Amino acid sequence: MRSSHRARDLCRQALLAASLSAAFAAPVAAEQIQLPAIVAPANQEHHTGKMIFTELVTPDLAAAKQFYGGLFGWTFRDSNVGAMPYAEALLAGHPVAGLLQKPIPAGEQHQSAWLSFFSVPDVDAAAQTAVRSGAKILFDPHSFPDRGREAVLADPQGAVFAVLASSSGDPPDVLAPDGAWIWSSLITTDPDSDAAFYKTLLGYDIFQLPPLGATRASTHAPAQTDGEHLLLASENYARASVNSPPPNLARFHPHWINFARVEDADAMAAKAVALGGRVLVAPRVDRHGGKIALIADPQGTPFGLLEWVDDANKEMSR
Repeated sequence: MRSSHRARDLCRQALLAASLSAAFAAPVAAEQIQLPAIVAPANQEHHTGKMIFTELVTPDLAAAKQFYGGLFGWTFRDSNVGAMPYAEALLAGHPVAGLLQKPIPAGEQHQSAWLSFFSVPDVDAAAQTAVRSGAKILFDPHSFPDRGREAVLADPQGAVFAVLASSSGDPPDVLAPDGAWIWSSLITTDPDSDAAFYKTLLGYDIFQLPPLGATRASTHAPAQTDGEHLLLASENYARASVNSPPPNLARFHPHWINFARVEDADAMAAKAVALGGRVLVAPRVDRHGGKIALIADPQGTPFGLLEWVDDANKEMSR
């Protein structure tokens, strides 16, 4: 892929924040909205700082279901959020994502996007801490039957994310199966500052990983670029990474991107193209020993594919 094409594709991600904040600002009382639980059956687990759910905001729910169902084998349970169609995505009967249809108004350029939800014990306290640390609230804390309490925020660099106190518990700390989310990366122009923000908000431990090509770190965590790479960990588990963007971008907006576990990144990238998606970054070997790739679904929504080799482990070594 030519660098100019790659830059153009990544720059389009600057439109994510506006589409996400608008989608969750629907004029419907929270107590009137029914959202599915994120863990079924419910448990008592809570893992502060873990990315526990994702929701796709898309203008074409039917097309999104066809693409992700064909790619990952997801099945769907349809409902509505207010007047907007909603589908709960399931993998082997377990919730893995939510898909929300929101039309793009004529003349606007908002891109569809995945929204990442991070576990917190107290959403209101987290929102207050985030604002004191320079973040903005895009969707005030609200409680939803079966889901819990959540809020949507933009961090000090503008990356959009959500915090959630799940009433059904958090997914357990086990290795994700193929077709489920396994990793989240924050791509930002100021990794040190953003990592410090999330440390304050979510209590992460921060680890600086060596550049690619150096001795492999014992964490085996995936990386996004050849620039700065910081690992965020809690409860002795690697949770996410903070990375520099690719060089030579004229325009760039910080954003979170999630990676689904796959057995063969090359084959899955080809399958995504056959289903109407595009390859933004071709599969390449990463620091953990497998391959990663960046894909755009048919509506342009970016997400990642990640091979997880047998000897890799998300648990941190002390």
